[in-house]
Amino acid sequence: MLDQRVVKEKSKKSMVLLLMALPFVILVFMFNYVPLFGWIYAFFDYKPGIPLSSSPFVGLKFFELILHDGGDMARVLKNTIAMGLLGILCSPLPVIFAIMLNEVKHKYFRKIVQTAATFPNFISWVIVFSLSFSIFSSEGLFNQIMTSLGLIDKPANLLGNADAVWYFQTALLIWKSLGWTSVIYLAAITGIDAEIYEAGKMDGASRLKLIWHVTVPGIMPTFIVLLLLSVSNILTIGFDQYYAFKNPLVADNIEVLDLYVYRIGIATNDYSYATAIGIAKTFVGIVLLFSVNMFAKKVRGQSIV
Repeated sequence: MLDQRVVKEKSKKSMVLLLMALPFVILVFMFNYVPLFGWIYAFFDYKPGIPLSSSPFVGLKFFELILHDGGDMARVLKNTIAMGLLGILCSPLPVIFAIMLNEVKHKYFRKIVQTAATFPNFISWVIVFSLSFSIFSSEGLFNQIMTSLGLIDKPANLLGNADAVWYFQTALLIWKSLGWTSVIYLAAITGIDAEIYEAGKMDGASRLKLIWHVTVPGIMPTFIVLLLLSVSNILTIGFDQYYAFKNPLVADNIEVLDLYVYRIGIATNDYSYATAIGIAKTFVGIVLLFSVNMFAKKVRGQSIV
């Protein structure tokens, strides 16, 4: 009798949790799976205003066009992969920041630093562009300070420097996401057994040795999973950041794949070709995900999916 009552209580709790999750499942389905119906436009020569049923079926024509669109596609892929790789190379920075923050013993100072570092994540890229324009434009604060100190002869416009745009955008992305990403590693550090630290202290290990031999190995699985996911999403590095900072001086070097799809699909109304590019990017991402998953299984003995 008692067992049946326990089973009923567990079933009731499970049903409540299921009902709580149901609205979010519906939202995910609506915004992530229902739009997949739009993939059908990639197989028709669709023109706005003409019903899809009246549009000619062209099969894989637009997918073949991707392979023959050498100039623009090569340039866009170069920009996307270059900035994606720069982001991956900088992925240890949130780990280092989380470890340093964890070693701060003053609780209130640690909270202030963590809040200040996390706050930029909630600022829109439009506001970030406005701040960057005020600071780094030709007449911005940065050039005024550097000129007054005599460190430069003439103002430098970082927002219009095509040679530095990859590094400048990567630096902005790190500034914006550093604190938020470090929260994940702080959670991983919290999950490390405190007895391991106590055992290390009893053996005479210094703080640096505890970091190197306890903290780093403890968060390494989390770092590897996030790193491999970043590799699989290297073609999906964002849209709003590059759209906000795009200008005629840096347009060729800042246009990434998502921005290119927007330009082709919305600006030129070539919905079919833009949809084909989006589908191709999705399948490349899936291939990369399962490839890094196999790599992780061979290296770590565990898969990430």
